[in-house]
Amino acid sequence: MSGLGHDVVVIDRDETAFRRLGQDFRGRTVCGVGFDRDVLNEAGVADCDAFAAVSSGDNSNIIAARVARETFDVERVVARIYDAKRAAVYERLGIPTVATVPWTTQRFVAALGETSTTPLWHDPSGSVVMAALEFHESWVGTDAARFQEMTGARVAFLARMGQTVLPDPRTVIQDDDELYVATIASNIDHARAVAGAEMPRE
Repeated sequence: MSGLGHDVVVIDRDETAFRRLGQDFRGRTVCGVGFDRDVLNEAGVADCDAFAAVSSGDNSNIIAARVARETFDVERVVARIYDAKRAAVYERLGIPTVATVPWTTQRFVAALGETSTTPLWHDPSGSVVMAALEFHESWVGTDAARFQEMTGARVAFLARMGQTVLPDPRTVIQDDDELYVATIASNIDHARAVAGAEMPRE
């Protein structure tokens, strides 16, 4: 995030952990517990745009995320989890979660609102996502099977003239359709790039 030009503050109770940030890190560091209100105040959480709780403990992460959301009114909050079974519980509390292995830094960026393909849904492991996908006008007239072949993303459903349509492979994309696709998490950025560009011609 720091490398993308954001102002970043990292909180850790172990001051030696900050050494792992590297020489290119341009943000601030605060030593303390991530859910302590005084520590969060020192970090400037009240004025931040997004908060990610990514410690090694699920409970600590959800507490920190809830404090950021409920006490400091941070709009974009995400918590890292190790036990995927807890994901549904946390998300019922309004806290999006990301799992440890399948999710990458890019998925964190998306969860914090940095891209237009922020998932509308993901499975507890974070390996499958569903997202709205904008498409170039050249895709109009293409069927769902061809779209999936080219993007690697399956058209889960589409909104058309106020109706929700469950497509079959022969369903043709029409102008003004809103596409909602399902794909593996690592493919969503590729799918967005392909769909947003002119359709490749054979």
